[in-house]
Amino acid sequence: MKVGKNNFRPPPKVESRVVRIELRNPPPPVNFTEWDGMIRLLFNRKNKTMRAVLMTKSTIKLLEDNYKTHLSLNSDGGSAMDTDVPKVTELIEEVLSMEEWKNKRAAKLEIDDFLSLLAEFNKRGIHFA
Repeated sequence: MKVGKNNFRPPPKVESRVVRIELRNPPPPVNFTEWDGMIRLLFNRKNKTMRAVLMTKSTIKLLEDNYKTHLSLNSDGGSAMDTDVPKVTELIEEVLSMEEWKNKRAAKLEIDDFLSLLAEFNKRGIHFA
């Protein structure tokens, strides 16, 4: 709903609006800690491509640590550093080279896009929390 300039003292030079935000009911089936981690990373530099954001050294280090933890918790007694385990950078490239994510920016995606992106990363063992 629009709010007129005359409702403010002094009147602003821009138009104002009231926005109502509603929670999704039911909420999406997602780990909200992990969701928050991914969203914070991607929107840290929202106008950069997702590849540029996720391929920084600090982000790769974080995701490698999470990946090693995930492997050690979900392995059958094997080491998290087996030679046949793919590198995190390869896994990120695999996801981001898919047609729906190629050269995309976080600011241009919908919430359903983020949910499917998180699912793709989780399928490969990449976790953001």
